[in-house]
Amino acid sequence: MNLAHTTVLLWAWGSLQAFEIVEKENIFQRTPCPAFLMFDNAAYLTDMSFELPCPCKPEEVSAVVWYYQKHLGSSHTKVLTDFDGRVLTEAAQVRVGSDMLVRFSIRMFSLLVFRAQPEDSGLYFCGTRKGDYFYAYDVDIQSSEGMVATFKDQGQEPLEDEYHGSLRVFTTFWEWTPCDRCGVRGEQWRIGLCYLQSPDLSPRYRKILPNVVSCGSRAVPRQLRAKASDHNPELLVRSCLMPCEKKKVQEGVMAIFNYVSKVGSRPWLPQVPIQFHQQRLGHGLIISCPGARPEHAVAWDKDHQYLYRTQYLKGVNGSMRVFIDHGNHLHIRFTQLEDRGIYYCWRQGERIAGFRLGVTSPGRYPVSFSDPETRAALGLILIGYMLITVIFISIHLCRCCCYLFRFCPNFSPRLSRPQL
Repeated sequence: MNLAHTTVLLWAWGSLQAFEIVEKENIFQRTPCPAFLMFDNAAYLTDMSFELPCPCKPEEVSAVVWYYQKHLGSSHTKVLTDFDGRVLTEAAQVRVGSDMLVRFSIRMFSLLVFRAQPEDSGLYFCGTRKGDYFYAYDVDIQSSEGMVATFKDQGQEPLEDEYHGSLRVFTTFWEWTPCDRCGVRGEQWRIGLCYLQSPDLSPRYRKILPNVVSCGSRAVPRQLRAKASDHNPELLVRSCLMPCEKKKVQEGVMAIFNYVSKVGSRPWLPQVPIQFHQQRLGHGLIISCPGARPEHAVAWDKDHQYLYRTQYLKGVNGSMRVFIDHGNHLHIRFTQLEDRGIYYCWRQGERIAGFRLGVTSPGRYPVSFSDPETRAALGLILIGYMLITVIFISIHLCRCCCYLFRFCPNFSPRLSRPQL
């Protein structure tokens, strides 16, 4: 009886999987590919991860190949595939500044690009191994350098629209993020990217609205793009207040906690995982929130001090030593002894991690060639040694030339013969 039940369950599970695969294949069958290749416009901020779906493909195509071009018709084309339709890449393993060929993945015919950089802007084609394209995107990655922060609590307003004849340059804002903290006053913000409206755009690019594309789109002529180059992305920040959700603590942990409290002093029980780190005095440090992305609502606290973006956002003060960048990373420049403490990280309104920072005074530590300061010191010593060697050889070459051609002046003192 048990064997019969197991057989029926396995058959039902296989039928469900087959139904799921058929449904996914029917999506491609129901979506016809455009007869004339068009480009869908999409804009993102630096360090964001984005997904480009391939909504259509011929029935006989079993694996797609993604291509990248900087400009339409460029002779240099990157092939983004392992010719098996997929490349396994985890976002946690991708570092900032890595090449795009390392930062992409293909899953279910969709292209995923992690930690996008401005140089990733361009045209992305979904096609076959033979180079036949059937869907394309026009991707614009806008840099966060020079991003304008607007604080509504201080009465500030977003940038006004710019007009240059028939050209209109404006900011399109995303939805508000959730409150970055709960139970206390928090902050929420929305990212604004640069867009423009003009009747002189290329008709081959699909627009979100009539004659509206992002400022870095390939549909924008070069002369219009130069006029919109001074319009930077924006960050709109305001205060918020959100209650915390009650969570059930594991019964085993609470039982041990109560027993120890009755026996002796009440122990310190961290509410979130704590990571310990030792930093040398005077060196810089960058702390990242686990699993956070630039579009997430991320907040930082030091012990019981709330580090609000109104005071600690990058660019608010030019002489800031501790600040939060637009990628939600906490920067500590020239670490001081007063920087010691626990730094808590909030993500989407929930405190998820802590970093206990210890600062050690400069002393003897093992020298390693992987240390950038050690490499810099050796480089300076080598340059100084080479400079002294060049000066020494140059002086001796000059003296040799003087004695060889006999025009070197004689500075030795002449002895005068006394007169009798």
